[in-house]
Amino acid sequence: MNKLIRFLSIIILAFSILSCGEDAPEALVELPDNLLVDVEFLGDGVVKATFSADNTNFFKVNFGTPGEVTRKVEGKSATHTYKERGNFILVVQAHLTETKFVVSPQTLTINASTLGLGPNAGFIGPDSYEGYNKVWSDEFSGSTLSSDWTFEIGDGCPALCGWGNQELEFYKKENTTLQDGNLVITAKRESTGTRNYTSSRLITKGKRFFTYGRVDIRAKLPKGQGLWPALWMLGENISEVSWPKCGEIDIMELVGGSAENKDGTIHGTVHWDNAGSNANYGGKTSLPFGIFNDEYHVFSIDWTEREIIWLLDGVKYHVIDITPPGLDEFHKPFFFILNVAVGGSWPGSPDVSTIFPQEMKLDYIRVFQKK
Repeated sequence: MNKLIRFLSIIILAFSILSCGEDAPEALVELPDNLLVDVEFLGDGVVKATFSADNTNFFKVNFGTPGEVTRKVEGKSATHTYKERGNFILVVQAHLTETKFVVSPQTLTINASTLGLGPNAGFIGPDSYEGYNKVWSDEFSGSTLSSDWTFEIGDGCPALCGWGNQELEFYKKENTTLQDGNLVITAKRESTGTRNYTSSRLITKGKRFFTYGRVDIRAKLPKGQGLWPALWMLGENISEVSWPKCGEIDIMELVGGSAENKDGTIHGTVHWDNAGSNANYGGKTSLPFGIFNDEYHVFSIDWTEREIIWLLDGVKYHVIDITPPGLDEFHKPFFFILNVAVGGSWPGSPDVSTIFPQEMKLDYIRVFQKK
């Protein structure tokens, strides 16, 4: 009897061990790890991606162009030649097997510089419009600046310290040059008087002023926190009626900085007097990719008796009806202002990310009026 009990006990124990073994979890499947991707822009549109990962047998890559098929690569790098500007999603896959892999996506911005299109790349507007005469232009092609322009010097003090906007720069004539058919305004980090930055501000007051017309300005803008380039107009009667009764038309303003795509966004605005206070109405537009420092763009207004339309590279993005009687300012002559402010109530001050010097380059300014 004792032998039988011992035998049955051994069988029960063995059965228990086998039962426990059936419930044991399967071994975890290991995947590639520590996938790292480095991107180099080699010029003329050529981009090289280099990658590494642990526990990996091969890599696949897709550079994000339309119709492209993800492909297996030999080794740990791949190159691709882009032909067009745009944002493209580079996807690198590290594979253990064909079905077991990890993915690393990143956005690549391909701009004029990446494509090797040269320093003058960008949108170019027409030299004429049907039904219009070109009544004035400055192509900035000479060796000296036209007498149509006057420099405003200083920091606005004592009458208008900070030029009414808490700006930080001191405007100097020396910060404007003519280079390769461009007017170049350079903002610098340098001390003059009590100011730690310098730049330039030019006006056509008393020399070139217009009522209505299409204005095209081709320019490449500076970038960075605290930079505030502007292409704008004020009423020719400002000395008599002051601001904002004279009216203001901001053809283009950029408030620089990488946050919230500020370097890729421009603003078009008007200011006028409303019962003794400043009234304003503005709109904005952003580039689909890149920033305004990448290449040239054409900033325009089409100003008629009925409305002011703002355009970027010929495409409308903002409009105001100026027929109401409270907008009489916009039916009188206006002159031009070109400047790069540093700091101020709108952009804030430069910070450690801001690189100086910064340049605004103007290829031309053209004014067309209806025949």
